Amino acid sequence: MIRSPVMTVMVDAVMKAAKGLRRDFGEIENLQVSRKGPGDFVSAADHKAEKVLRESLEKARPDFGFVMEESGVVVGKDAQHRWHVDPLDGTTNFLHGIPHWAISVGLEREGTLVAGVVYDAAKDELFIAERGKGAFLNNRRIRVSARTDVDDAVFGTGIPSLGRRDHPGFLKQVRLVMMRTAGVRRFGSAALDLAYVAAGRMDAYWEQGLNSWDVCAGALLVKEAGGFVGDAFGRDEVLAADTIVAGNEAMHKALLDFLKQARAEA
Repeated sequence: MIRSPVMTVMVDAVMKAAKGLRRDFGEIENLQVSRKGPGDFVSAADHKAEKVLRESLEKARPDFGFVMEESGVVVGKDAQHRWHVDPLDGTTNFLHGIPHWAISVGLEREGTLVAGVVYDAAKDELFIAERGKGAFLNNRRIRVSARTDVDDAVFGTGIPSLGRRDHPGFLKQVRLVMMRTAGVRRFGSAALDLAYVAAGRMDAYWEQGLNSWDVCAGALLVKEAGGFVGDAFGRDEVLAADTIVAGNEAMHKALLDFLKQARAEA
């Protein structure tokens, strides 16, 4: 496939950051048994990757702004464009030596998602999408699943961790989904969960307590793969919402119904 100039910039930046993260990931096994532990090391790896991404993206598009997990918001001269950058999505997996984490970079133009890259460096799976041009995995076109029967569906989610809000509410949600579907998966990376929905590996996905850098690229992947993405109330909001619901048409609707039922039981 022929990549646009902006997609080439994004992929190049992600690949540069991935080299360092792969190298650091190889050290995690040794750090697991050290007295200090791997926490500080992973934090440093996270910051290094973000620095590489920012420098690479700034060099190619010096006027664009940034919304970054580690460094926050950076206002650019070009007020229309902003990069949403997560240098290491799935930090807990990385910390424990679990090979399921990703680099996520999305581009917003005046509130609209226009390009996204999610790279699973451990498995060398590159998910990319541009508005109106489709979604791809390693240059192969991908589509959301065609399942329409909830009983056969696999849904993904993100479980609220220590210190996060509304554990009781989430338990109501997951109980309803577990009772009706073939299974629920919790993989620990929102960016990859969305990429998996786009690739048809999961039929739907929901999570609360997220930020724009977690979902910007993945949400565009789902949309360009023929799926539906929005908030828990069915509104077409991604960047401003802290809860995301994604899936093919039938499963997206079914999941919204489950969440509505869970709210009614509260």
